[in-house]
Amino acid sequence: QVQLVESGGGLVQAGNSLRLSCVVSGRAFNFYTLAWFRQAPGKEREFVAAISSWNGSSTKYADSVKGRFTISRDNAKNTGYLQMNSLKPEDTPVYFCATGPRVSYETDNYASWGQGTQVTVAS
Repeated sequence: QVQLVESGGGLVQAGNSLRLSCVVSGRAFNFYTLAWFRQAPGKEREFVAAISSWNGSSTKYADSVKGRFTISRDNAKNTGYLQMNSLKPEDTPVYFCATGPRVSYETDNYASWGQGTQVTVAS
């Protein structure tokens, strides 16, 4: 059974940084694309970033985070990361990691999800 566990969320002042981690167990992590999504209360889950399988040569970012967020992966540790810099209050919601077969903006592409980690950016 695949498990994804996020960590690293918390309360931070606007302009500061956080790094989220996602540990994946139960499958060959390096075969799969890793992605991050976020979801605010009452809103749809929103794509943030994705990184391709193996060496992570392909990445995609939402326009709202380009230049501020960086996605990466460490296959030896079965872990993906989301480095978030220059945080804004609108970056606040719950962040989820997910794995899937290809780099995509679509939630349907991703079969396995973590439970989420809350990020709160204070203005």
